[in-house]
Order: sequence, then structure tokens, then C-alpha cells
Amino acid sequence: MNKIAAFIKANRKAAGLTQQEFAMRSGLGLRFVRELEQGKETVRMDKVNIALSMFGMEAVPGKIARKESD
Repeated sequence: MNKIAAFIKANRKAAGLTQQEFAMRSGLGLRFVRELEQGKETVRMDKVNIALSMFGMEAVPGKIARKESD
């Protein structure tokens, strides 16, 4: 699971929201929320940012984190 997926899932659960409740409150589709939390690699960034904005966050460009073995 990627970091964004883990962040969304953990914060949604901490807020006491089901995926359906989160989808309704954010204005996103339930299918999108499910796919996002499952770490689907091809998701629309505008929708990711809508989900993140529910927790005061946004995805921004940054350096790729390298593994120590790289």
C-alpha cells in the first residue's frame, strides 16, 4: 500500500467514517475511494487532492525517496 493510500485509510478510520460516508462528504465516488485506499496506481491527482483536503493536506511534487540499497 502506498503512503497516500495508508494516510487516507488511517485518517478516515480515525474520523470514524466508512468509505461510503467519506465518499459522500468529500464528493468523490465510492469506487474511487475504494481504489485509492487499495493503492491503485492510476488515479486522478485532482481527486486525490480532494480526498487529502479532507484532512488539510495535498499532494505536491517532491523528490523520490530512494531505498538504501539504491
